[in-house]
Amino acid sequence: MYQDLKELYSNLSHSKFRSSFHLRKKDFDYIKEKGMAKIEEHARSFVMERLYPSIIPNDGKQTPYKGHPVFIAQHATGCCCRGCLYKWHKIEKGRELTDIEIDYVVRVLMGWIELEYQGFYS
Repeated sequence: MYQDLKELYSNLSHSKFRSSFHLRKKDFDYIKEKGMAKIEEHARSFVMERLYPSIIPNDGKQTPYKGHPVFIAQHATGCCCRGCLYKWHKIEKGRELTDIEIDYVVRVLMGWIELEYQGFYS
């Protein structure tokens, strides 16, 4: 896991695939309507449903590519499946996520969303 999220976001920016994800106007409108606190609730819920379990039958395919700002953030930050969580964040597969790991993933997702949001409204 990264201690410095700036380093993570910098590394992700060098990946052609990860850096291709960006929020769109409809995502920003949704965030503005719901508020960041609600988006964070959604992020935590998605992490618990899709990444927390030790065994995920459809691992690698559980996160849609659109439909919610958090889904886009998951792909942009390598938090979309347990394989990517290991590759980018060194969080092992085959076991449940710890509370610290859950908090970390949510922090990564929300940090990326906030950077995108600030860039759109600056």
